[in-house]
Amino acid sequence: MNKGLSINVLLVEDDRDLALSVADYLKYEKIQCDHAYNGHTGLALAQKNNYDVILLDLMLPRIDGLTVCHKLRQSGKDTPILMTTAKDTLEDKEAGFNVGTDDYLVKPFAMKELALRIKALSKRKSNQSRRLTSSDLIFDLETGVVTRAGLAIKLTRINLNLLELLMRKSPGIVSKAEIEETLWPDDSPESNNLKVQFYQLRQKIDKPFSEKLIETVVGHGFKIKG
Repeated sequence: MNKGLSINVLLVEDDRDLALSVADYLKYEKIQCDHAYNGHTGLALAQKNNYDVILLDLMLPRIDGLTVCHKLRQSGKDTPILMTTAKDTLEDKEAGFNVGTDDYLVKPFAMKELALRIKALSKRKSNQSRRLTSSDLIFDLETGVVTRAGLAIKLTRINLNLLELLMRKSPGIVSKAEIEETLWPDDSPESNNLKVQFYQLRQKIDKPFSEKLIETVVGHGFKIKG
């Protein structure tokens, strides 16, 4: 990635003229763009490299955009995905959101709008990933199964909610207030409830293993290693 460019995206688009036009404009907006002209190559690049945003056309040769998006989410990729397509029916949009896209832009689109959406998406991880990972810890959201180093770990419902929040935010810090609002949205928890939850989580996630993943950041909150 060039030093003067601040955002790195993958564009999966089979229309070469459009892809070149998009890449040229995005460079002007300080957005570096890698190309893939079919779904197979796009999927391979997305799995191999780390991008801030993936621009994914719906209709692609070899593997269509819906399948690419679904495979990335199933593998745990949390890169935001912006789907671009000429198909603008509600059913088409629903299909895209159901497989894990984060945003939807109908062709023809204004280049400035595309850049604005990319910049907005690049500031966060996607919440659409169905598999969260942290070191050797894996949380399969489809099945609710948590494993570390290949060993299944049984957790309570609140433990699971806490772990999901920490893993989605990783490597960022999550404040005590945000955690309590997520775990107990309808009422204020007793003073030691949060301590109990972290104790239980550490007993299952960290105690049996040499590497400790859960950290207390004094004065700020908690985090789990990325």
